[in-house]
Amino acid sequence: MSDNEKYLQIVDSTPLVSIDLILEDLQERVLLGMRNNRPAQGFWFVPGGSIRKNERLCDAFKRISSFELGTEIALTNAALVGVFEHIYEDNYLGIHGINTHYVVLAYKVKIKDDFQFKPDNQHSEMKWWFKEQLMNEPKVHQNTKAYFV
Repeated sequence: MSDNEKYLQIVDSTPLVSIDLILEDLQERVLLGMRNNRPAQGFWFVPGGSIRKNERLCDAFKRISSFELGTEIALTNAALVGVFEHIYEDNYLGIHGINTHYVVLAYKVKIKDDFQFKPDNQHSEMKWWFKEQLMNEPKVHQNTKAYFV
């Protein structure tokens, strides 16, 4: 069984636990990326990723921030916003009939204006948004908007 097949079995049978990074600059803008991958493909979304089995939260936070942004951020620099559920009708491989269920730990990180990031290949573009802008933009995913309600 390939790694993709194993992971798809997990996606089909259990919720995934993930971390979402709500990065806010000094102007109170939030960093969003246009998603290339499923789920939420074609939508603006906060950076984030799944926690791996036996991975401590602090290590997952560093790994996810480093992968998604090219800059490692420590969990100690973040504040928990809350626990959210994201349920998608599709999955990362686009296999019909298998949905994706995430339990998401959303963390806010205040960023200085000189913050430098390097987007990964999961996003076609990264952009700073004022909250009122993102709440009114149909291409910002509803699960991202839920962080600001």
